[in-house]
Amino acid sequence: MEHDGPAGGPDKRALRRELLGARNGLTAAGVREAGRELAERALELPELAAGRTVAAYVSVGGEPATLPLLEALRARGVRVLLPALLPDNDLDWGEYTGPDSIEQTRHSGKMALFEPSGPRLGPDAVTGADVVLLPGLAVDAHGMRLGRGGGSYDRVLARLERAGARPLLVVLLYDTEVVALVPAEAHDRPVHAVVTPSGVRRFPGA
Repeated sequence: MEHDGPAGGPDKRALRRELLGARNGLTAAGVREAGRELAERALELPELAAGRTVAAYVSVGGEPATLPLLEALRARGVRVLLPALLPDNDLDWGEYTGPDSIEQTRHSGKMALFEPSGPRLGPDAVTGADVVLLPGLAVDAHGMRLGRGGGSYDRVLARLERAGARPLLVVLLYDTEVVALVPAEAHDRPVHAVVTPSGVRRFPGA
């Protein structure tokens, strides 16, 4: 996704370039297969399997494919919320009711995103989610997540904190993107778990 974390310093920028380069080398078949495996692993999280409302996103480019997971959640009767990027890089939300409920949207200066085509529910809709699935490029052993640098999910996490909401925060990645250390800044917040095609890892204390 184009919307994520602070731009950060040289260490973050260098790590982003390295990870994006690796994703650019993936085949379409590899991305799809990772998505199928990731959907199976994600539903091993009790909070996700039993969630009533899940805030998710539609993957783009080399991100692990999320549509299989969105469909699996919908089949279980879960209410799935998807983000829509606002001009100030904040996120609005709409419901996912199937593949026909998303449309490709091109934002100026950013990659095309797949966003909900139905009514907008407002930026605060995410505070009602039991689980929030976050895009990212990496996560470390402390649960610190590296995003793309747009700041949108920093706003989401701050909104959740202000509202006193306590959803499970989960980042979806490839196995190789779980790294030893992600450069962190004072405002960065850890996630609770990472799901990769090979399994689920929770972060103590996150």
